[in-house]
Amino acid sequence: MSQKLLRSTSTVSLFTLLSRIMGFVRDIILANIFGAGGLFDAFVVAFQLPNFLRRLFGEGAFSQAFVPILAEQRATKTHEAAQSFVNHVSGTLAFIVSTVVLISEIAAPLLVMIFAPGFLRDPTRFHIAVHLCHIMFPYLLLIILTALAGAILNTYGLFAAPAFTPVLLNIALIAVALLWAPHTTQPIYVLGWGVIMGGLAQLLIQIPFLKAIQLMPKFKLGFRHEGTLRVMKRMIPALFGVSVAQISLLIDRIFASFLPNGSISWLYYSDRLIYFPLGLIGVALATVVMPYLSRNHANNDQKIFSATLDWALRCTLFIGTPCAVGLFILSGPILSTLLHSGKFNSFDVIMTAKSLSAFAVGLPAFMLIKILASAFYARQNIKTPVKIAAVSMVVNLIFNAILIFPLKHAGLALATSISAIVNAGLLWILLVRENIFMPLHIWKKTVLQLFISNAVMATCIYFLAGQISPWLHWPIIIRISHLLAVIAAGMGSYCLMLGLMGIRLRHFRSPN
Repeated sequence: MSQKLLRSTSTVSLFTLLSRIMGFVRDIILANIFGAGGLFDAFVVAFQLPNFLRRLFGEGAFSQAFVPILAEQRATKTHEAAQSFVNHVSGTLAFIVSTVVLISEIAAPLLVMIFAPGFLRDPTRFHIAVHLCHIMFPYLLLIILTALAGAILNTYGLFAAPAFTPVLLNIALIAVALLWAPHTTQPIYVLGWGVIMGGLAQLLIQIPFLKAIQLMPKFKLGFRHEGTLRVMKRMIPALFGVSVAQISLLIDRIFASFLPNGSISWLYYSDRLIYFPLGLIGVALATVVMPYLSRNHANNDQKIFSATLDWALRCTLFIGTPCAVGLFILSGPILSTLLHSGKFNSFDVIMTAKSLSAFAVGLPAFMLIKILASAFYARQNIKTPVKIAAVSMVVNLIFNAILIFPLKHAGLALATSISAIVNAGLLWILLVRENIFMPLHIWKKTVLQLFISNAVMATCIYFLAGQISPWLHWPIIIRISHLLAVIAAGMGSYCLMLGLMGIRLRHFRSPN
């Protein structure tokens, strides 16, 4: 099992890495062409609803509700029963989402008012955001069907195709920005059509793999189907529970709509950079571990369940904490190297760096939530994570109201990080208290190893990076070479300290 876990995680991480690299390229191009002004603010607001559901369904609530039940069907029933379950879930889901899309098209102005009330003071931004919503709402159906296909393939041990699909959205947006936008009078609208093209490509690429495992959905309404009812019962509260970080991001943007032009764009670019390690580590591990945890629970292997969870958490922290420290200290150099060109000026770099550092504070917690919530959902326990998410949501709202005044958009990012830390901490405590997770005896030593190694790395990169001012004036080649050297030195010092304290690669090969 351990080798399968490692191999599957590596596969997902590889394609996720490719997706994040393409995402970087995409954001570099978008920053260069559109900058961080009012027009791009409007696109971010219009895209936030389908993008929110992409993260929610593609990496969260739907998978957490659907995968355990499909895994149970696969283990205890016939292939025909699993096919019937898939048919009724897909048909019901498609009907519900199509209805949501239709209602959303009609109510687009109201939705923009809800998600960006500050736009009412700027009719141009409001009108552009509404028009972009009209273009992009069909993406909801495309991406949710893509999530369904990916969840089926993951349950049957096929991780590569679902992990590759996000690359296609990035390619579509890059293509329309470079090839179509220069030839239109309002280039920002082209990005909306790029989202639609990317969503269609993501869905179509998975069809051959579904046919290969003979589980191509045949859409049937199934509101009374037993399996569909079970998925819906678990998914509705999970929509809130497993993706509190994304809901918090929406709240941040509601607050940010009242801030000066560019604030939403600064939060967007910093969130995109944070999502690189989050997707590469937290989402990849959760995607791979979820079917194994579900199977362990179905077979009543509680000891192996806890050991698998322990392995995933340790992997997350050993990789995630240095990412957080690095992003916190190197926020300015990273942004000046990646985005400082064209319409993305020095002021945009400095402002985005503030929110990036604030998001970095909560990065380990964002990752841990993915793993810890999976442990509850694998046991088909929805209520506990939802209650915890409700608490952290209140924490986020309180700190948004407090921190927005002294820290502006960076305060909103910091509030999201604080709420994620509360969320992860409560999930961890309850898993231990209920004897679902029994941490191994090495955790005290692990915490010490992480603290010392990250402290050494932080000291190294802080002095090597220096102040932000030179980075804003250096030629791009010098920025790239200097950043790579600082990152290499930081990684080297971190790995060296782990090695000196006895950590070896073999310690990550087995969840036991």
